[in-house]
Amino acid sequence: MRICVFLSAADLDDRYTGPAREFAELLGKGGHTLVWGGSDVGLMKVVADGVQEAGGRLVGVSVEFLSAKARPGVDEMVVAKDLAERKRLLLEKADAVVIMVGGTGTLDEATEILELKKHGHTEMPVVLLNTAGFYDGLKEQFRRMDDEGFLPRPLTDPVFFAEEPVGALAYLEESQGVA
Repeated sequence: MRICVFLSAADLDDRYTGPAREFAELLGKGGHTLVWGGSDVGLMKVVADGVQEAGGRLVGVSVEFLSAKARPGVDEMVVAKDLAERKRLLLEKADAVVIMVGGTGTLDEATEILELKKHGHTEMPVVLLNTAGFYDGLKEQFRRMDDEGFLPRPLTDPVFFAEEPVGALAYLEESQGVA
């Protein structure tokens, strides 16, 4: 399976890097491919290292203004002209999406895939990995959007909230019929 991971490129502490590395190792050991933003810094590097060390493949999609931070020695690297093209290419190369901790860029990517799912433009599974309760507030906001009639269907339909890396990968493999 080709799994797109949206996540931060920031240097973060162990409460975020530990679970990210655990997910990456599970992904690599499962023979899956990481599709990610291509950066060789911060949490993006942690995940790419974990996947590569566990035998998985790496497909990066960088963007021109960040290409100096692109990871060398990957199986495939594409450099997009802008962020919109980058998001499109990341999703085109993926069978599933995992949203890890991140800032506004990660949130932008997350809302894009959720909008595509809401409107029926993709059926790929989406997991929000809620490491250390990072997305508790977002989960509550989604609940409020649903309760107050802003969503045509509950957001829990298009996205699965996982508290642990093993649950995230298990959900993806089950949804794709991979054992």
